[in-house]
Amino acid sequence: MAGNSPRVGVLALQGDVREHLRVLADLGADARPVRRASELAEVDGLVLPGGESSVIDKLARAFDLFDPLRAAIADGLPVLGTCAGLILLADRIDGAIAGQRTFGGLDVRVQRNAFGSQTQSFETDLAVPVLGDPPVHAVFIRAPVVTETGPDATPLATLPDGRVVAVEQDNLLGLAFHPESTGETRFHARFLGRVRTRAGVSAPAL
Repeated sequence: MAGNSPRVGVLALQGDVREHLRVLADLGADARPVRRASELAEVDGLVLPGGESSVIDKLARAFDLFDPLRAAIADGLPVLGTCAGLILLADRIDGAIAGQRTFGGLDVRVQRNAFGSQTQSFETDLAVPVLGDPPVHAVFIRAPVVTETGPDATPLATLPDGRVVAVEQDNLLGLAFHPESTGETRFHARFLGRVRTRAGVSAPAL
């Protein structure tokens, strides 16, 4: 593909879609919503936004997107999942509603709503060594937490109590928090680096 603007989709079934589209566009991506399998087939990477994981699961099935998404992830499509998106990437989940499924790909176990209700949302600064300084200011809203990481998954950030809240594996990056809501763009940039590599697109000149 010519040019230096990779095509990146944001799954637009439910959740904070616009915020991710804006961050991706600001970083030089050709960002577009994805609601159909035909639109998924046109993108070089995908963001799974925050929202309600069980609702996104049901809507993905209703829109005939579940199986194409699962297949694309298994085939190596770069994906960034935030909050509900992390749950949807996890191979194993605790606290799922009856019949809830995930797209899978991340060799982790995730606990849904690990911090309680919306009123128990909180903010904190996280050290993320792969990103360097400054620390990441993270917002947790009805957030999950990674309770178990398999041998293929690498934790990137933990809370002071040791619970993992950011993890990556190959082309997949899962976050328990919402960088798109705080002006934090380094995770999106890291994800876009993988998208560009897979798509054969050069980074934009500074």
